[in-house]
Amino acid sequence: MSIKPILFNAEMVRAILNGRKTCTRRIVKGYIPPDGEFGYTAFTPQNAISCRGTFETSYPRYGEKFFKLPYQKGDVLYVRETWGWCPCWDCGLDTTPDGCKNPVIYDFKKKEHGCYMYRASCEDSKYSLADTWHPSIHMPKEAARIFLKITNVKAERLQDIDIDGIRNEGLLSAAVHCEDMEIALKEWEILCNSTIKKSDLDRYGWDANPYVWVIEFERRDGMYFKKL
Repeated sequence: MSIKPILFNAEMVRAILNGRKTCTRRIVKGYIPPDGEFGYTAFTPQNAISCRGTFETSYPRYGEKFFKLPYQKGDVLYVRETWGWCPCWDCGLDTTPDGCKNPVIYDFKKKEHGCYMYRASCEDSKYSLADTWHPSIHMPKEAARIFLKITNVKAERLQDIDIDGIRNEGLLSAAVHCEDMEIALKEWEILCNSTIKKSDLDRYGWDANPYVWVIEFERRDGMYFKKL
């Protein structure tokens, strides 16, 4: 079992906290031939998946390439999100550690009691002005509040998603609720393209229909994993 970080924006963090989001899709990086197909063969190494297709070498030839899975079943991910440190004396909830509703810790560097705050949960509250908001990429494991255990990893085309897949991605809309696949798929297309840099849309956008890792997970209690 490995413990690795994964980034989510505030909207997706809220979807995980609400129990709506149980999977995520991430681009498969590396050359994949147009006729490439993912699967498993007798030669596929452990912790990898096979891609068979016509690869560009000195001359095109049909062959097999192995892609290492980004995560393994049973791995644990701690979610990196926008976060900050809120000292007890500046909290507004209470001025003493004993009265705070959040888990209070002592910061030996700052020499003060306080707690971690999370932008996804503070945007509509009076505590939105935490000491300093830090980018999610810089979140240490000890500050994480969400831990996810991987239940399955597979590869598929971005457009191969079905209505259950869209729902499990955490997309909340009337179309998803009513299982209107045409509208839900359009909403999913817009959401996918919004996460891709404009300069990369031709390679990784919806119309490019790239292969993606489908990473399924379930939320777990983080107190145990923080100690590992």
